[in-house]
Amino acid sequence: DDAGMAADLFETYAVTMIGAMLLAIIPTVEASKVLEGGAALYHYGKLVYPLLLGAIALLATIIGTFAVRAGGRTKPSTAILQGILVTSVISIIGFYFLTVWLNLSMGIFYAAIVGVVVTVLLAIINNYYTSYAYRPTKSISQASQAGPAVNLITGLSIGLESSALPVAVIASSIPIAYFVAGGAVSIIDGFYGVAVAVMAMLSIAGIIVSVDAFGPIVDNANGIAEMAGLGEDIRAGLDPLDALGNTTKSLTKAFAIGSAGLAALSLLFAYLVEVVRGMIEMNPQAYANLTFQEILLTLTGKVTLMNPKVILGLFIGGALVFLFASLCMRGVAKGAFSMVNEVRRQFREIEGLMEGRVKPDYARCVDISVRTALKSMAVPGIIVIAPPIIIGFVVGWEALAGLLIGATVTGLATAIFMATGGAAWDNAKKFIELGNYGGKGSPAHAAAVVGDTVGDPCKDTAGPAINPMIKAINMLSVILAPLFLLALLA
Repeated sequence: DDAGMAADLFETYAVTMIGAMLLAIIPTVEASKVLEGGAALYHYGKLVYPLLLGAIALLATIIGTFAVRAGGRTKPSTAILQGILVTSVISIIGFYFLTVWLNLSMGIFYAAIVGVVVTVLLAIINNYYTSYAYRPTKSISQASQAGPAVNLITGLSIGLESSALPVAVIASSIPIAYFVAGGAVSIIDGFYGVAVAVMAMLSIAGIIVSVDAFGPIVDNANGIAEMAGLGEDIRAGLDPLDALGNTTKSLTKAFAIGSAGLAALSLLFAYLVEVVRGMIEMNPQAYANLTFQEILLTLTGKVTLMNPKVILGLFIGGALVFLFASLCMRGVAKGAFSMVNEVRRQFREIEGLMEGRVKPDYARCVDISVRTALKSMAVPGIIVIAPPIIIGFVVGWEALAGLLIGATVTGLATAIFMATGGAAWDNAKKFIELGNYGGKGSPAHAAAVVGDTVGDPCKDTAGPAINPMIKAINMLSVILAPLFLLALLA
């Protein structure tokens, strides 16, 4: 729940920084001067700006953690949001002085603000859809009174609904960051502005990961209290915190998914830039008197819906997301089936286990989980690596650009649906366990347990796994772009 998601965010941070720095060194002179190694081809401030954003936000995160104080009338959820807001405000102030110090356009600073605002909005939206204090999760709890089927139907509808607002926020941020950074004048500045927005968003990942750690800590405390047989008064205090932990974990997943989608977009820009670089190097005379931006506009004009290669890539990219998620869910089902059989075997063969006189073989269960997880990820890994290579070499760079767009758009919405819907199912069960709709042991609780069981692989496996999938496809394409161009000449 914590280490894996932190690693995912770090990967997003790294690939976004690479994409932003690649965009920062795009020359604005004629292609002939690029090949001659002309001096001062890029602004040094733009190159180091993404690096320094993270340094400033790290200091802001340290200060923001002191704002997380709950007590009296302050709810724990409010205290956590306070920490995020304080970190965001301090980061924005630091970004302003950094922009002035590096003598960069204020449009770049405004693009950074867009990224921070997106983070805050995603936190608010996620809290609304996953906390049992609001309508969506309560409606799932209420639907549980009619049985598991209605619980699942309602949970699916809430999950689908929950992807609309985050996608709208993320989609809106792209043109805003593009144009405030100067995209109307220079497409290169617009691309860089979007990359800066993502970097600003990811630069405050420290406070987000800290909030994420709250979830497993409380979850383990709740488990210890249950295994130790502590009183109901202790459990009553831990249950609301456990539910809040589910919300914070879901917040981190939503943040990771949103940032991964925008990171994939910046990598798509970097991919197009690498294609242009390759075109210039392969045929320098054809582009000798054109600027890099003019060449970029000419070649990217081929990435249009009128191009059947792009349409092919769009459909394949969208389908890959569903195939990848399907295999992840199937891996969970296989692991669960093997685990259930092992538990039944131990109860059947280990004498005294049912009475509690001997301990079960925990190591065997852990071994089954690890082996199944590793085996189940082999085919999804191939699905991530093989299609972009095949499409790039066989069909061409335009089709691969379409594949990247299709995978990013479909993956973003699907991942949010799974992550948020799964958390809502989980907290709907917790709301019933607080004594609502019959409480524990009631038919509504039994139905909610079914929903929670379905939601767990959605929010803990398939949903978060889509993040590295779309980033890996984009990063692989950036790396192999020159080879795809060479294949066209062969």
